[in-house]
Amino acid sequence: MRNTPGRWKTALGLVLTGVMLFPVYWMVNVSFTRDQDMRKSPPSWFPVDGTLEGYRAVLDQQLPYLGISVVVGLGTVALTLLVATPAAYSLAKLRPRGGGLLTFVLLIAQMIPGIIMAMGFYAIFLSTGMLNTVPGLIVADSTLAVPFAVLIFTAFMSGIPEELMQAARVDGAGALRTFWSVVVPVSRNSVITVSLFAFLWAWSDFIFASTLDGGGRGQPITLGIYHYIGNNNQQWNAIMATAVIASIPTAILLVIAQRYVAAGVTAGAVKN
Repeated sequence: MRNTPGRWKTALGLVLTGVMLFPVYWMVNVSFTRDQDMRKSPPSWFPVDGTLEGYRAVLDQQLPYLGISVVVGLGTVALTLLVATPAAYSLAKLRPRGGGLLTFVLLIAQMIPGIIMAMGFYAIFLSTGMLNTVPGLIVADSTLAVPFAVLIFTAFMSGIPEELMQAARVDGAGALRTFWSVVVPVSRNSVITVSLFAFLWAWSDFIFASTLDGGGRGQPITLGIYHYIGNNNQQWNAIMATAVIASIPTAILLVIAQRYVAAGVTAGAVKN
């Protein structure tokens, strides 16, 4: 049959997808499993006698951590856009001296291990009083997103037709007005892409959180899960329920923004 190779590829793809998604299924399964059922060997593949005890514990104990993660994520997005958008506009359209060198430095910045950056931030925040604070965590998380954001914005803005820029100048718009009224609206896909990745990095960050905010009151959900495992290592349904709830916001954002992300990431890759 002509379609046999295609069917084998589809079947192989489904099998590989199932293998990759199995940990997610097991996380959800355990979140509904009673503690006494977890001790069975082998454990049940489906929670026949399911329970919501884990989710009740999460709502009672983990909501503050979730709230802090939302604040840190949104703050990281705002700071990243505030810094990266005008920087990319300058590199793509104003073309200052040393722009190529700056782009190279941004590439190098993405290769620095997070733990090294965390140690540097620790020394700085200790002397400035920003240690164990939410603003300090926002600044640290933004350093991961800004280089990526500048590169994405630069690639996208480089593809904006010069005719649009010239039309704005003919109407009397300066560089700042052109940036705000023309470039930013046209760059919607890349803005959504950068915002999504910045939020995901901040939401899933553990290195900066454990190093810079390990003793503060405003700790994100990654530290909430970490402490929860240490304090309740026998209540696996509550631990997995925490992980499930922590995964829901990011999953929803990915589903909503996937078409914008595809357009934003590929922007600038092909030019006419």
